[in-house]
Amino acid sequence: MKKILPLLAFAIFVSACKNEPKQEQEVMTEAVTTEEITTSIYPEAITKVFDAHGSIDTWNKMQTLSFSIDKPTGKEVITENLKTRAEQIDTPNYTQGFDGTTLWISEKDGKEYKGKPKFYKGLMFYFYAMPFVLADDGIKYETTEPLVFEGKSYPGILISYEDGIGASSEDQYKIFYDAETGKMEWLGYTVTYGKNEGSEDFHFIRYNNWQTVNGLVVPASIDWYKYENNIPTEKRNTVAFTDVVLSEKAPDAKLFMQPEGAKVIE
Repeated sequence: MKKILPLLAFAIFVSACKNEPKQEQEVMTEAVTTEEITTSIYPEAITKVFDAHGSIDTWNKMQTLSFSIDKPTGKEVITENLKTRAEQIDTPNYTQGFDGTTLWISEKDGKEYKGKPKFYKGLMFYFYAMPFVLADDGIKYETTEPLVFEGKSYPGILISYEDGIGASSEDQYKIFYDAETGKMEWLGYTVTYGKNEGSEDFHFIRYNNWQTVNGLVVPASIDWYKYENNIPTEKRNTVAFTDVVLSEKAPDAKLFMQPEGAKVIE
């Protein structure tokens, strides 16, 4: 973004230059027109990644994200209010909801839900909405060692959280991106939920299959990798995403409300 001088200051500047030698005036004008300032509140590296995926400004316009995952038990549909982070996860056997305050489970056809709703709340949304969820408040950014995989080096950004941010503020993430395109290529992440301290054990997901939806570059699928010594080794499994919706219109709040008979998760 070019630096713009106030009109009054510009007029004074031009007047002062009238009596100056032509060469000096040209030098001063060049200095003004080429000076640039940084307007992003994010570090340069993560801004490059955001821009490669459609920009954080475009992301911030969106209010609804919805996508589906095909699982052995049937299709799982996840709908998120991007402003409030209210969420619904609808499956053939149960519906899990969060209205911004209350987490609930509604079982279907008498089938008992045996999962971990607190752990699963927001989990797949977070993985799907990379890299943009890493623009949330309370995040700290540092440069980390690049990841070298199959002879290619990917620059890295370490993401950590201020105390009290999220359900597990000890979580850490590492974004590794293509140095030329800026697109995210790998995610390293720790799992600290239910533990009293952080972890140095990083799991890895590869992001190399993208699609463009409403101006944003988002995953068509992601690959979980096996790992050794905090380095990915070989692909373990792929999760594909379908029916993707990104909209500037907010989802219906009724979608996240606790239905009659649902169990509240304390």
